[in-house]
Amino acid sequence: MDDNKKKAIEIIVDTSMSSFADGLFSRYESEVSLDDGVINMKKNNCFIAELGEEFMFYSAFVRSFDSSFGNVLEKLGNSIAQLSYKVKGNIDSFILPDQTQRIASVLDSYVDHVSEPEVSHYSTFDVIIPKNTVSYVRTHNTDNYFYSPDKNEHYLIELKASGDLDNKKARAEKSALLEEYFLLKNLLRDDKDTKIKIFFATAYNKFGEGKEWKQERVRQFFADEELLIGKDYWNFVCDDEEGFNIVFGQYKRSAVYIKDSLKKIKDMYF
Repeated sequence: MDDNKKKAIEIIVDTSMSSFADGLFSRYESEVSLDDGVINMKKNNCFIAELGEEFMFYSAFVRSFDSSFGNVLEKLGNSIAQLSYKVKGNIDSFILPDQTQRIASVLDSYVDHVSEPEVSHYSTFDVIIPKNTVSYVRTHNTDNYFYSPDKNEHYLIELKASGDLDNKKARAEKSALLEEYFLLKNLLRDDKDTKIKIFFATAYNKFGEGKEWKQERVRQFFADEELLIGKDYWNFVCDDEEGFNIVFGQYKRSAVYIKDSLKKIKDMYF
């Protein structure tokens, strides 16, 4: 990776973490005098309070923190991706009944263990496009849609910044991605050379970076080439094999902003 791009990534990471830390402090500062504030309400739980201030403090907002920080990581990925790709928004297109039926059929075959997931199960499926598609029009909101002009490739990504996916939701996630795939395929039908790829991604490997990602229920619906787990996701958005190391290296330096905010929040309440 050239120095200019590396520096740009580091600035994006640093700015994102600084803004998140400031927002975190502002939120809890605004609640400090409110009886129904998140932390003040937790103080009223005598069972939690008995375990000590440290436990009470972190248990008060850890779930909210996880959710907020997950949003930050997703926005971070999109911001970094803009250095290498065109980051796009919603898909306004149409999807045909035969394509919807194909999605259901493919997913049923995975559930019944008739077949294992393969990209060819949908990439080779073609239909005749009718002249009038008005009744099939749909808009699909997508948070992670990148386009590489150099490769003429479109990437649709479902990111779980938390690093985890409820096993019961695996089918629904694959179904949503396949709907996006066919919507985009129909939209780009006049460009015969374009390629569309779908991915399920996580911001980190819950089993440890470098180790096998073992969510078998999810793997039941996603082929290996459809997965971007932890390090692979950051390398992808950076479009460089050193992407994760650069992102996480800067994060370790920038995490001081968050640590400082946590300390100031704790001092306010205790």
